[in-house]
Formats: sequence, C-alpha cells, structure tokens
Amino acid sequence: MSVNVLKQIGDAQKKKAVVDVRSGDTVRVTQKIKEGNKFRSQTFEGVVIRVDRKESHTARIVVRKVTSGVGVEKSYLIHSPLVEKIVVTKRSKVRRNNLSYLRKRSGKSARLTGKDFDRTAVNDVTIPEKPTEEVKETPEVEVVETPAEEAKPEETKA
Repeated sequence: MSVNVLKQIGDAQKKKAVVDVRSGDTVRVTQKIKEGNKFRSQTFEGVVIRVDRKESHTARIVVRKVTSGVGVEKSYLIHSPLVEKIVVTKRSKVRRNNLSYLRKRSGKSARLTGKDFDRTAVNDVTIPEKPTEEVKETPEVEVVETPAEEAKPEETKA
C-alpha cells in the first residue's frame, strides 16, 4: 500500500473537530463503555501528563489522577469513536510536553500553577464554517465580430 492510501484511510477516521488539549490541562473525558449489548458513559477526570502526535489520526493523551492514594493513568485516542467528549476544566502553566515527574510527587508538590484561559472557546468543538465569498459577476462584454475585409484594409500594390 502506498503512503497516500494510508493517509486517506487515516484522514477518514479523524473527527472533524476536537478540543485543543495540552499537557498540564485538567480534563474530563467521557467514554462509551459496552456492557453486554448496552452502552453506558463513564467519565474520568485528571491531569494530562502527555500528548502524542497531536496532528495525526492516532493522536493520544495520557490522563492521570490519584484515587484513594493510588495513581491511575489512562490513555485515550482522541479520534476514537468511543471517546464521546473531552472537556478542559483547568489549564496550567507547564514548560514541557511529558510531565512524568508528577508520578513521583504527591500532595502539594504535585500541584500545578493554573493560568487563565477562555473555557468556552477552548471547549467549543463546532466545525468552523468557511465564509462564503460572494462571486462578483463581471459585466458581460459584447464581442462584435467584423468581417476580415473590413477589419484590415487591403494594401495597394505599388
């Protein structure tokens, strides 16, 4: 298979619009889980400690939270049909993409400094419509054809 065919298949699987998730964000991920022949939604809230291949159809985030003193990490494919929605609840100031150092920390030392952001703009996943440009109609110019004899006067032979 050529690379172009693989790229077309991958682009067909991508969602049209996704939330701009960065490492250091606190997110709430809602995922569909199948139990028997029923589906239910489950949410997982935690800090994004890693973002991989952001522009690809295999984009992935790793979310970590501490529950009952035990650290739990889950990895989500952003473009997976099982991931219903991702909501950014808090954005923090970080200077690296992989926050693996948070695994060794607990309590106050594991906190990240928050920063202001526009929550509604970040979580808006509607597809931006391209403004339709009005087609300017140029006035039609009438082309008048003249016979070749009239257009070029014959030269007289001297």
